[in-house]
Amino acid sequence: MDRYNTSSSGFTLRGLFDRKDVAGFLFVIISLIFFIALVENRVMIFLIRTDSRLHTPMYFLLGHLSFIDMTYISTIVPKMLLDYLQGQKTISFVGCTAQHFLYLTLVGAEFFLLGLMAYDRYAAICNPLRYPVLLSRRVCWVIIAGSWFGGSLDGFLLTPITMSFPFCASREINHFFCEAPAVLRLACADTALYEMVMYVCCVVMLLIPFSVVIASYAQILTTVHRMSSAEGRQKAFATCSSHMTVVTLFYGAAMYTYMLPHSYYKPNQDKVFSMFYTILTPMLNPLTYSLRNKDVTGALKRALGRLTA
Repeated sequence: MDRYNTSSSGFTLRGLFDRKDVAGFLFVIISLIFFIALVENRVMIFLIRTDSRLHTPMYFLLGHLSFIDMTYISTIVPKMLLDYLQGQKTISFVGCTAQHFLYLTLVGAEFFLLGLMAYDRYAAICNPLRYPVLLSRRVCWVIIAGSWFGGSLDGFLLTPITMSFPFCASREINHFFCEAPAVLRLACADTALYEMVMYVCCVVMLLIPFSVVIASYAQILTTVHRMSSAEGRQKAFATCSSHMTVVTLFYGAAMYTYMLPHSYYKPNQDKVFSMFYTILTPMLNPLTYSLRNKDVTGALKRALGRLTA
């Protein structure tokens, strides 16, 4: 038997359904989450495109966030669910490479976009008079282009290196998708230099946007605290706290996965943390940022009214 796998060998994904006593329950839960995430994000994109009252910088960015969420959950969950139904766990080398690249690109774009969206909220609340200038249409497109560029750079840089390592005789990835740390555990080569490069990329793609989020919301909370209206303060604090909860969950889980030393990794914990930012976040983002908003609920009522008229 050859020591290394060839690129045509493919891999086996252990997935989330390896425990038969809870496999059916997990399948139903993940299927519901996936369906809800697709519906929520598709509704958000539809409302933002069709309702003129939502043609603002904030909703322009939220529409792109919904597109990213809807796309990257679709690169992971459908195959996982289909494999369970078909009773198989294999993924080809090409399929694993494509999944790795798409995931890195999309989730990387979201890392940057969430950080820049926090700046949007800072500008709207702390500098309302300058908001039309600070978040002009041109600036919004720069934000979108910058987010996609950062995510694509991450995908194009890390994917070829990750998938070019020689892999040991075992082809079993103890994960539910081709995530870099899980794939690297199969490598029959010294990956220390590559892990250092990946760590630096994570500092840029995680810590910097997360620092922008923290700084922006700190300024927002300071401004809100000075409001004369107690009701306005309470509403703003509730909104900011829900935003920060989801953002911290998203960035925190990703930091655990990519920035923690490998000696701390435990496969089952890795899967749980990865679920937070790959499966749960796409469902939570529309609820947190948009669907509870009066503007969005109003747009939804108007859309339903047009359909039933």
